[in-house]
Amino acid sequence: MSIGSTLPAHNLHLFQARRADFQRTGSRLNPLNRPDFSCKAESLSTKSTRKHLSNLDRLLQKQPDPNPPDPEPPRKESGENRGRGILEGLSLARVWPEMKAAEEMSPRHLNRLQRLLSKSAEYSPRNCLGGRWREYHGNNDWVGLLDPLDENLRREVVRSGEFIQAAYHCFHSDPATSPEEVLWPRHVALPDKSYRVTKSLYATASVGLPKWVDDVAPDLGWMTQRSSWAGYVAVCDDRREIQRMGRRDIVIALRGTATCLEWAENVRDLLVPISGDGGEQLHAKVQCGFLSLFKTRGAHVPSLAESVVEEIQRLTEKYKGESLSITVTGHSLGAALALLVGDELSTSCSPEMPPIAVFSFGGPRVGNRGFARRLESNNVKVLRIVNSQDVITRVPGMLVSEDLDRKLREIDGAGKVLDALDNSMPWAYAHVGTELRLDTKMSPFLRPDADVACCHDLEAYLHLVDGYLASNCPFRANAKRSLWRLVNEQRSNIKRLYTSKAAAALTLKNVCGAAEAAGDADRIGRSLSMSG
Repeated sequence: MSIGSTLPAHNLHLFQARRADFQRTGSRLNPLNRPDFSCKAESLSTKSTRKHLSNLDRLLQKQPDPNPPDPEPPRKESGENRGRGILEGLSLARVWPEMKAAEEMSPRHLNRLQRLLSKSAEYSPRNCLGGRWREYHGNNDWVGLLDPLDENLRREVVRSGEFIQAAYHCFHSDPATSPEEVLWPRHVALPDKSYRVTKSLYATASVGLPKWVDDVAPDLGWMTQRSSWAGYVAVCDDRREIQRMGRRDIVIALRGTATCLEWAENVRDLLVPISGDGGEQLHAKVQCGFLSLFKTRGAHVPSLAESVVEEIQRLTEKYKGESLSITVTGHSLGAALALLVGDELSTSCSPEMPPIAVFSFGGPRVGNRGFARRLESNNVKVLRIVNSQDVITRVPGMLVSEDLDRKLREIDGAGKVLDALDNSMPWAYAHVGTELRLDTKMSPFLRPDADVACCHDLEAYLHLVDGYLASNCPFRANAKRSLWRLVNEQRSNIKRLYTSKAAAALTLKNVCGAAEAAGDADRIGRSLSMSG
């Protein structure tokens, strides 16, 4: 079985037919094909005929792509991208018989399933943000960019999520924390090679498990450690990327809950005062467990708050005089800590602090209305990416929607009463910032009754962002993000129409990847033939 790696599979039969016809006719440009032109010398003697044949020859040698991809600046090839041509050149008609595939699935569904075979993500063009970078960084609270979703903002949001995915991958590759590793940053496989990691960040729980737990269950290991690697600080070092973005960007990326003690801190949901208040901000409060993870020092590591402030001050001093921005991004627990990072930087650092924007994915409520007002007054811009089906975004606190609370406060005299209740009630939480609301039901791939884990999954969030057009529009048909990771991680939550056909496709991907690593081309062909 042959695989076309240079031409789209759906044009392969057309190319082969024309190529065969071309070889029979004979090409003056092909040194390996020398037909006898003696009997046609008279007909080919004119200059116009020679020109016609030359043009026809060039046309047949290079078939144009009917669906040219979006232009994109060259990127360094990663290990994930190598071997991409194998699956891109794979035709579904070769995996399943052509007539059977045509009978069972419509062309629209075949096109969608074809995207499931892609080994890596495809991206929209990196447009030059130039003088508009402050707008995309939230200077105007993203007014006019969310509904419909601006193309450039979509890319920035997805890229922020991929920085978090890099933090997850780095942590799960080696979750244990040792005293020696705090002396240098961990190696993080960043999705954007124009950034460089400058600092590892650690979160420490204030609570601990009894010693007898380690004696009874020594295999728990890193699950019971108090201090854990939580994320990193990275800075853009590529001049071309700095020019495209209009400034040098500093990223702080934080992962979600992973250890037992982090889960224990999550359920400590009483509101406690946050330090550094003054004046009318006296009643700003945040969740007890989140603040504990943020402020507690470890045996061998500083607190997350201390590490972030120290590193940002060092970087802003190093790049003093340049146009800078600070992007804080996190998922789940990381989204809560990202808000605390934004608050700490805006209150503890110099007044010349660069603009701070927080991109949170599936974040819970963190503090009360006083905390929200404190962030707003310190000019910390927050964009919350929320899935309507994600229950984590509705806790902790009383399950009262922000829309209802806003309507009640519009009633004359009700605002003061509600503020008094907020200051006296231990669970009077409120969300912060601007909201980008998504919905699992809008995806043509995910089941509308997807479980809680799927609705909170970061890859599912990025899938929804990539397909989002507007609140009153369907999932965009030209979504660029690959779905292979989503299918691998959430197969039970993918619609059966796709899982029944994608199972073989994902098997093929794994077989091709293993065979390619071994350099065994014959094994690829045999495996594909058997799977087909």
